[in-house]
Amino acid sequence: MEQAESRTQVAVGSQAVMPILLSLSFAHLLNDAMQSLIPSIYPLIKKNYHLDFSQIGLITLTYQLTASLLQPLVGHFTDRRPQPFSLATGMCFTLCGLVSLSMAGSFHAVLLSVALVGMGSSVFHPESSRMARLASGGKHGTAQSLFQVGGNTGAAIGPLLAAAIVVPFGQRYLLWFCVLACIGIVVLWRVGRWYQVQLMALQHPQKTFRPIPHPTLSRLQIGFSLFILLALIFSKYFYLASMNNYLTFYLMAKFHISIRHAQVYLFIFLFAVAAGTMIGGPVGDRIGRKYVIWISILGVAPFTLLLPYANLFWTAILSMIIGLILSSAFSAIIVYAQELLPGKVGMISGLFFGLAFGMGGIGSAVLGELADRTSIFYVYHVCSFLPLIGLLAGFLPDLEKHIARS
Repeated sequence: MEQAESRTQVAVGSQAVMPILLSLSFAHLLNDAMQSLIPSIYPLIKKNYHLDFSQIGLITLTYQLTASLLQPLVGHFTDRRPQPFSLATGMCFTLCGLVSLSMAGSFHAVLLSVALVGMGSSVFHPESSRMARLASGGKHGTAQSLFQVGGNTGAAIGPLLAAAIVVPFGQRYLLWFCVLACIGIVVLWRVGRWYQVQLMALQHPQKTFRPIPHPTLSRLQIGFSLFILLALIFSKYFYLASMNNYLTFYLMAKFHISIRHAQVYLFIFLFAVAAGTMIGGPVGDRIGRKYVIWISILGVAPFTLLLPYANLFWTAILSMIIGLILSSAFSAIIVYAQELLPGKVGMISGLFFGLAFGMGGIGSAVLGELADRTSIFYVYHVCSFLPLIGLLAGFLPDLEKHIARS
């Protein structure tokens, strides 16, 4: 299938297929908007089911583990056997999870519901990332950023929708978001038909295909580079877990503001994340992905170190800057890893998306336990040092030069 991926890329051509990229980005927006409803209604769930922070962390862990553990397996399978309509199937899992969550009568039913939403994510991300690369026309970083910005925009919109619809009227109003899932199924079915056409193009022997470029790196160098990327993912997503899941609790405890007011500040952070996502890919295409990764992870450290000491106004400003800078790394990390192991786009996408979800889930559980044992303020003091792990990015090889020499 490594040859199949190369052939399919050439069959599409050297120009980006913008309708497909925009469809994937829009579907990613819908997918992540629905998924972001889960942490957005944590204060409501905590109150309804009389939960502590550890149980809130367990909800996130359940969702993130089902969204992470399956992704590399799905990616590996679709590398060998592409599934054009798997994206629509994944959205069906999300739809079932939302219906179940809206009617959940117990804590265990909540866990089952978020697990279904996580399964939908595990099916959606690997193959959609492959399709974005396939439709990129060679601008892999830009395509990955466009795909990612849809997801991050959806994640930013989710808390606002929750604040406007679910928080004031109750958990059952999650049923309204099933409309988004149905729209996503239709969009992804059409994308699947396009992908099916590209796979059928492999049956035409008259086409000339170019090989996938391989970097001139040893297995040890590739392994060490992957280790660094995984450490950077740990740093990024443990910190994001503190912001995504506990920022509302932090703001309510420190500044004594309401749930709805706190969710507006969460939206500011998530919107900055969405905006920053669009920066990393195009800049990485121009100056090299190593430098984008380095600047994004390490460059955010001064702002995270200041955040625990800021007042409400500066907390909003700093969280916006943190979201903008930190989010620019992921598209560059994904494309860098795909170029380390060309021909395994699905497996690499699944591994890194899965690890991102997994680190978010583990981080949420660990930080929830830490908040129960100490305080929510202590959590933010500890997490402020995580971006210093970005120093490791200096040891990544300059991949563009190695590919150019091959």
